[in-house]
Amino acid sequence: MNDADRNPTPIEDTRFGAITVRQDGQEFLLVEGEQIPRVTLERDPASEVDPQTAIGTRDPAFLTLRVDGERVALKPAKGSLSRRSYRVDVAYGGADYRLVPDSVPSSRLTRDGVHLGDFSSDGDELVLAEWQEGVELRPADAAIGYALASAFGTGGQPMWMMIVDGVTSALP
Repeated sequence: MNDADRNPTPIEDTRFGAITVRQDGQEFLLVEGEQIPRVTLERDPASEVDPQTAIGTRDPAFLTLRVDGERVALKPAKGSLSRRSYRVDVAYGGADYRLVPDSVPSSRLTRDGVHLGDFSSDGDELVLAEWQEGVELRPADAAIGYALASAFGTGGQPMWMMIVDGVTSALP
């Protein structure tokens, strides 16, 4: 049985009910639920695979994101030393979404600069969302947040912590 034949256990989202996240290796990701639009993310199999990224690349030229069948602009940053360099931007439905690491385990999802919630995932099918209170949420917010968290993972060490790790590992 391959990944495409599995039926992952749905995640029970506090605002949007049952949501299923399914990955097929590093080539395909599907997010769906009764209350959210269907999202797919595909990596061109001809692209070079980055083992550190669940979807296999951060190069937007090799990624196709669709929300409810509509192709959507996706811009993952290259990823380097700072947390912000791991941000992922999406333009959909007249809104600009951003998922950016804001702590070691989680990333913040914003729509047009408004903090919607925090996502945690190791870049697998288990994604946890904690929504902000008092914020108007849309079904697309959940669909996009779950897809980005699963495809790119969440969280990141602060730059000072990475520098300390680098220095201590270089010491005898």
